Amino acid sequence: MHTMPELPEVEVTRQSFASRILGAKVLSLRMGKPLRWPLGCDPGRLEGARVGEVLRRGKYLWLPLLSSPERREGLLIHLGMSGALTFGQSLPPAGPHDHFELDTSQGLLRLTDPRRFGAVVWGESMQKGLPARLLASLGLEPFDVAMTGAYLHERLRGRRVSIKQALLAGDIVVGAGNIYACEALFMAGIDPRLAAGRLSLRRCERLVLAIQDVLRQALALGGSSLKDFKDAHGAQGYFQLSTRVYGRESEACRVCATPVRRITQGQRSTFFCPICQKK
Repeated sequence: MHTMPELPEVEVTRQSFASRILGAKVLSLRMGKPLRWPLGCDPGRLEGARVGEVLRRGKYLWLPLLSSPERREGLLIHLGMSGALTFGQSLPPAGPHDHFELDTSQGLLRLTDPRRFGAVVWGESMQKGLPARLLASLGLEPFDVAMTGAYLHERLRGRRVSIKQALLAGDIVVGAGNIYACEALFMAGIDPRLAAGRLSLRRCERLVLAIQDVLRQALALGGSSLKDFKDAHGAQGYFQLSTRVYGRESEACRVCATPVRRITQGQRSTFFCPICQKK
C-alpha cells in the first residue's frame, strides 16, 4: 500500500535533521532531473550561506539560508508523492532518483524522489514569490490555538462535499491526510460520507480533538511507513501498526467487531466502521 508523506512524516523528517544542519555553511547545491517546479535561482548564489532554523508549514519545509544580515533567502521543500530527505556525512554516491543535494560543512542533505512530484524552490522569503503563492491556500496548523470546533464549524458551513474530502482539501486544516482523516473520523464517530456542512458544532469540536489526538500519536510513533517513508536518519515510522480502521478492510472493528468497510472517495481509499461512525 502506498501513501504520500503527510504532516507527521514531514515534521518527523524536520526533527531528524534540523538541529544537525543548523549553522552549517553551504558548500554547493546540485539539482538532478527536473522536479515539479524549477529551483528559481542560480545554485552558485547560495554557496557560503549559513543554514538557519528549519521550519515546517503544512507539508512544506523551509530551509533558511543566511548570506548576510541584509540577505535572507531560503529553499521551500516538498516531498511530493514519494520523496524522502536524507542527511548525513558519508552518504553513498547519488543514484538515479536523487534530484537535489545540498552539500554543507556539517553533512549532505539529499532529496530522493522516484516519482519527481516533489519540489525544491528558492525564494527571498516564505512571504514572497513562489513560496508565498504555494503557502497562501493552506489552512490552519492542527495545533494552532485558533483551530477550534467553532472555526471548523464556520469553515464547513454550506459545503456539500463529504467531510472526509473537506479535510483532505487542506484549505481548512493542514495535516489531516488520508490515513489521519480516516482515523480521526473514526475516533469522532463521524461517517466519512456525511456532507461537511451538516456537522453540528458539537461534532466539529469532537473532530478537532480527534484530529489533534491522531496526529499526536502519529508524531510519537515517527509517522507512518507504508512504502517509502523514512526520516532523515533512515528510520521508519510505526503509526500504521496501530490504526483502528485504515488499511483494515473486512477486519473486525476494534470497538464493535463489525467488519471495517473500504470505499473510494475522490480517488482515495476511505476506511470506516458502518456501526461506530454515524451520519
